[in-house]
Amino acid sequence: MTTWNLKGTQKHVLICNGSSCMRKEGEEITVAIRDEITNLHLDHQIHTSRTRCNGRCKDACVVIVYPEGKWYSATSTEVGRTIVQSHVDPSIDLQEALIYDFEKEEMKAVNETSRFEGVTKKEKTEV
Repeated sequence: MTTWNLKGTQKHVLICNGSSCMRKEGEEITVAIRDEITNLHLDHQIHTSRTRCNGRCKDACVVIVYPEGKWYSATSTEVGRTIVQSHVDPSIDLQEALIYDFEKEEMKAVNETSRFEGVTKKEKTEV
């Protein structure tokens, strides 16, 4: 397994490769994102990682970009490529694909009317 030197990395893109996402072009979207990073000569600035389930299966394929904390629903390889492009060119509008955005130190749901809300996590009880 490779041990990458991540010095100088500015963004980390997490691409869900869980079973639901893989059924909705997860492999193709992963390849498209990595290909677009290479095409834009951003290999030293953007690191990608395949993940297992990120818990938003209804939004498959889920792509998360940090440090911004933006969660996207990449419904095609073109959306995957556009996610990479939008983080280079902020004028590209990806609002429709956005699921969550990290604002004021917490996750904020975006496009709530067109998204499945999901199950609320139970509050932890002190032992």
